[in-house]
Amino acid sequence: MSETTVPYCGPAPDFTDLAYAWNLDPVLIAMIALATVLLFGTATRQGPFLQRAAIICILVVAFVSPLCALTTALFSARVFHHFILIAVLAPLLALNLEGRLPRLPWRLPVLPEIPFLAHTIVYWAWHLPPGYSFALSNSLAYWGMQLALIVTAVWLWRTMLVSAGPGRRIALALATMAQMGFLAAILTFAPYPLFAEHLLTTESYGMTALEDQQLSGLIMWTFGLVPYLVVALSSVRTMLQMTAWRGAE
Repeated sequence: MSETTVPYCGPAPDFTDLAYAWNLDPVLIAMIALATVLLFGTATRQGPFLQRAAIICILVVAFVSPLCALTTALFSARVFHHFILIAVLAPLLALNLEGRLPRLPWRLPVLPEIPFLAHTIVYWAWHLPPGYSFALSNSLAYWGMQLALIVTAVWLWRTMLVSAGPGRRIALALATMAQMGFLAAILTFAPYPLFAEHLLTTESYGMTALEDQQLSGLIMWTFGLVPYLVVALSSVRTMLQMTAWRGAE
C-alpha cells in the first residue's frame, strides 16, 4: 500500500484514536438499513428473531464500528474481521436468506465439493500478499474481497447445514479446518512479516508486524476453527444416533 493509498476503512488509527474511528459512510449505512428492512420489514419473515438481529449487529460491528479501521492497522484484526463474516455471519445468512433471493448459487445442483473449492480459492487468494495488497488499493477491490468471502462462505455453509448428509458434512467441515489451519501455520511460523501494509501500523498497539501476523495465525487456529469443529462433532453425534436407531429397529 503506497503512501497515497487510503483503504476503504480509512488510514490506520493509533491506539489512542481508535475509539473515535467509526465508519459513517452514508452508502454503507443505507445498505445496512435496507438489509434491516429486508430481514424485518417484509411479509415473508424467515428465521428466528435473534438470528436476524444478529445479522444486522454483525454488519454494524464489522463495517461501522472501529473494528473496520482497526483492520487497517492490524492484520490480526483483519483476520478476526473475516472470521466473524465467514464463520458467524455466513451461517446465519445461509439459514435466513433461503426463499428471499430466487437465484442464489447454492440452489444450483452441484457437487458439495464445489462450494468448498470455491471458498478455499477465494479465502487463500485474499489472504496471500498480492491479493491482500490489491484489496486495500481501492474501495471497489475491498468490497470485492468482502463479497467474495461472504458469498462463497454462505454457499459452503448452506451446503453443510442443509444440503449435505452427516458424512459429507463432516468431510466438508474437516477439509475447511485443514485448509484454514495450513494457512494459519504459514502465518504463525513465517520468519518475517508477509504484509508490507502493516509494517508501520502495529507499533502503537504494542506489537511488531511479525507478532501481529503470528497473532492472526493463532486466531485462525482457535476462533476460526471452532464453528467448523462444532459442525463436525454434531454430525458425528447425528450419525451415532442414526446408527443406534437402526440397531433398535
